[in-house]
Amino acid sequence: MNWFLQLIDTVALIIEGLGVMIIVAGFAMATRRFLQHRNFYDSRHAYLEYRHGIGRSILLGLDFLIAGDLIKTVIVLNSGESVVTLAAVVLIRAFLGFTLHVEVEGHWPWQPPHPPQRRDHHMKNGEPDLPHRHGD
Repeated sequence: MNWFLQLIDTVALIIEGLGVMIIVAGFAMATRRFLQHRNFYDSRHAYLEYRHGIGRSILLGLDFLIAGDLIKTVIVLNSGESVVTLAAVVLIRAFLGFTLHVEVEGHWPWQPPHPPQRRDHHMKNGEPDLPHRHGD
């Protein structure tokens, strides 16, 4: 049984490592795209795309980190104190994930995504995504 717990602990560590690699790789790719953008220093569109790229990589990496924590705590550690610690960590990471989702996607998770033409208009002009009025 001891070998099984070591295996699960190793799997959890690998999953957490993947989460960190996703965040770092996403940051690097978003930075590369941002710096390759023509006039990146003067483009609101490039800046918003950069922020969205970083936010998406953090969201995906957080999912992996939470999965690794869940596996390790529930199967390997399995103590009351570790479960309480896990609950606090998951709540904090879930809150971060929720706020990052709103920041990156521009809508609440329970709302449908914006139509592409409104999203593109918002990205080009850097304006708040307000409903269109007649006569605009």
